Amino acid sequence: MAIELNDDLIGLQRAADDAHAEVRRLQEEYGRPTQEGGWTDEQHAAWNAAMAVWRERADEVQQAITGHAAATGQDRGKLEAAVKTAVCHSTPDGV
Repeated sequence: MAIELNDDLIGLQRAADDAHAEVRRLQEEYGRPTQEGGWTDEQHAAWNAAMAVWRERADEVQQAITGHAAATGQDRGKLEAAVKTAVCHSTPDGV
């Protein structure tokens, strides 16, 4: 049986990936929080806010995958892998 995807799942995964990219961008920009001088309070706040968004987006995509798998009778793990593969091999505009 072929895995059945929908645009909502792909959009949610893209949003989670984008949120993760922002966390990584901040980490690269700020350096290690344990470095000499550490991070400013503003940097800690920005990083914590980005982490909160990433956790929320990741939870949303996981819940959607679980729900879609249950509704369609698909294997949840295979569905999640197919979503991630589809996102990695496509562009946001579908080209």
